[in-house]
Amino acid sequence: MSKIILIETSTALCSTALAVDGRIAEYRESTQPRAHAAMTAVFVKEMLDAQNLRVADCDAVCVSAGPGSYTGLRVGSSTAKGLCFAAGIPLLAAGTLEVLAWQAVQDGLVPEGCRYIIPMIDARRMEVYTAVFSPDLRKLTPTEPMVVDAGSFADRLSEGPVLFIGDAAGKCSGVIGSGNAHFVQTCPRASSMLGPAERELAARNFRDTAYFEPFYLKQFIATVSRKKII
Repeated sequence: MSKIILIETSTALCSTALAVDGRIAEYRESTQPRAHAAMTAVFVKEMLDAQNLRVADCDAVCVSAGPGSYTGLRVGSSTAKGLCFAAGIPLLAAGTLEVLAWQAVQDGLVPEGCRYIIPMIDARRMEVYTAVFSPDLRKLTPTEPMVVDAGSFADRLSEGPVLFIGDAAGKCSGVIGSGNAHFVQTCPRASSMLGPAERELAARNFRDTAYFEPFYLKQFIATVSRKKII
């Protein structure tokens, strides 16, 4: 059976997991602000040490592919690439929104009669990154940025219960007023990447370790600090 290192750094939660033989054997996380760069590699080492494993003993590394925080995705991607290059093992990737949809099902968060699962990643103000999934985890719409207002997803909500899940669910709960809307404010976790990671490994859908880039969705724009350096 497989051993997969899982890395999820697309939001404020820095999360890693180690899957062994189809189960999560180790898990580490931190909600400390800007901990990703300092903690991701440390967490991976702690997990491997706890299982008496080396990186080279694993079959692959799976990283969250985005969308999400530019910096967080860069840290996760860089860490995953470094591990894969050093150990000569394949790189896998799982979309952040898909991870959230799996998390909803895995954690038993889907309400009875649910018609759709709609993951939401915060993109500041009332904008989110989102897509629509069926309760059996089929992706029904492309990933897109959206400004949420009172009429958002009205057609979906008219059909029955809809689960909105992610780190943008809370802010949207005050705007989307339908009684069919259910909200779960949470960040994607590395342990919820197991299903997509095993699927990608079985399909041998390996990413190019040298050229893989996360799916940022929107172009990163660097800004110039207003502070004057004397």
